[in-house]
Parts: sequence; structure tokens; C-alpha cells
Amino acid sequence: MENQKKVMLSGIQPSGDLHLGNYLGAIRNWGTRSEEFDCYYFMADLHTITVRQEPAALRRRTVEQLAQYIACGLDPEKNTLFIQSHVPAHAQLGWVLNCYTMFGELSRMTQFKDKSAKHTDNINGGLFTYPALMAADILLYQPDFVPVGEDQKQHVELTRNVAQRFNHVYGDVFKIPEPYIPKAGARVMSLNAPDTKMSKSLPEGCVFLMEKPEDIMRKFKRAVTDCDTQWCVRFDREQKPGVANLMNIYAACTGKTYEEIEREFDGKGYGVFKPTVGEAVVETLRPIREEAARLIADKAYLEQVYRAGAERASYIANKTLRKVYKKVGFVAP
Repeated sequence: MENQKKVMLSGIQPSGDLHLGNYLGAIRNWGTRSEEFDCYYFMADLHTITVRQEPAALRRRTVEQLAQYIACGLDPEKNTLFIQSHVPAHAQLGWVLNCYTMFGELSRMTQFKDKSAKHTDNINGGLFTYPALMAADILLYQPDFVPVGEDQKQHVELTRNVAQRFNHVYGDVFKIPEPYIPKAGARVMSLNAPDTKMSKSLPEGCVFLMEKPEDIMRKFKRAVTDCDTQWCVRFDREQKPGVANLMNIYAACTGKTYEEIEREFDGKGYGVFKPTVGEAVVETLRPIREEAARLIADKAYLEQVYRAGAERASYIANKTLRKVYKKVGFVAP
């Protein structure tokens, strides 16, 4: 009897450089799953163009993101790494699923509301319907689990709804995926706005994987702590969100517990605490930055990886797409 691995899939838009939140919250954990799961990880370049991009920069970031994936521990021999636009089935199934996704469902998506508020001059159809493309990204590979943060659960729920609606009409076509929220994943907040998730759109509060050590240290020295009269290192998300965020980052980088961190900095001020956290981050990211830089210089190798990944991904994706096309009544090519 064949012992098949369960399938897991995820992707990140190459709309900017990968950052510490991407790494500690997601990518670091991805590399450990290849023994247990059949993993597909992609650069979501189709999603990126819902916001206007500079073409040469998008091409550069897409390939550099692949290098960073590998530098973060994603072995191309154990994981399928590919560029989304290199697998046409994503866009093809995305259109079909647009026709099975309700207008009301799309209008309730919180990320559409957030992005349309930020880009009032470019509220385009793709920005509105991209959750249907995201559903296609997922359902093409019949995954059991989709690793997401709490803020992305809504997209997985929509994907499940669309898949169940399609299956109700046409039979057992799509596997219904489950959101996979790892307990160990660190939710990293902005250094200068600790009530906001770390994001490339807020660069001064964001630490990028390829950033110079001196720039990382500068950001940590300027990181928001609190206005508490008790200047102590104590984990309290409500009263000390800035300190709690720094403790969370330090714990993720060193493996120390919050209790151990509190003891380490007992009686010491934030002037000692913040640079220490910064140094831990610099040393955590140093091997990633150096290996990514080496890989970026080897363009032939990266091209080999993304072409091989697209070929593997297309084989699985096209099997699903052919089944869907037959079910909806398209003539086989």
C-alpha cells in the first residue's frame, strides 16, 4: 500500500524584500516540514501586479526571493520551488473559480478593504478578485494544509467555501484544505508601531533579510518600548507591546523563554536590552544574507531551480485543471 505524504503549500508576493517577520513567522518553519509533507512554495508574482510594479524590479525581486527561500533552508531537492506565473494553470483555474465565488464573499475580504484604502487611485478588478486566484493557487495541488497566520485564515475559509460549492455541483473534485497555524511561529510586529504587524510597507519598523548589520542595529536602537515608569523587561502584550515584541523576537532568535529573558535583563535598562536583541537578529540573519548573496550571483543555478520547480508543479496542477475543465464542460484540447 502506497504511503503518500500529505501536501502543504504556501507563497509570498515578491512585492518587496523578505523580512524578519516572513522568516520567523513562516519560512523558518517551512524548511522543517519536507520530511513530513510534500511541500510546494512559490513566488506569488501574479498577485503582485494588483498594485503597480516597476517591471525590472519585480523580475529582480522574484529571483532574489527564490535565492532567499533556499538560503532560509528550503532545499530544492526536497521542496518544489517555483514562480507562480510559470504555471499557467494558476490563472486558468483562477478564472473558473471567479465564476464560483460570490460578489458578497469578495466584498467582505478585509485585505481588499485595506489595500483599496491605501491605493485609492488603482482599485482594479484584480485587487477585488484576487482571493479567487488565491483559492486556485491552493486547490490546484489538492493540499491537506495551508500554513497561514491568523490574519490569513479568512482566505483559507473562502477557499474551503468555494471548493465545497464546486464539489456540491460536480462531485468530489477538490480536497478541502485545512489552515495550518503553527504554535511555534512568531508573530513579529513593527519595531516602531508594535500594534501593527511587521510589513515592508512600513520600512523603518521592518528588518529585511538582506539588510546591512549596521542598519539592523540602528532600527533596534530606535525601536519603540513603552512609556511605563517601570523601565523593566517584562512580557506584557497589553501594557508593554513594544517590549513584548522585542522579547518575542529575542526568544525566537535565541530559543530562550520569556522568563529567562526577564532574568537576563533584570535591573538593566532598555539601552542594554535593545542592542542585545539587535545583535541576536544580526547573527541569526548573517548566514542567510551571505548564502543568499552567493546564490543571487549564480543566476544559472537559480534558473535551473525555478524551471525544474515549474515543471514539477505543472504536472500536478494540470491534472487538477483537466479534471475541472471536463467537469464544467470545456472541450478537451
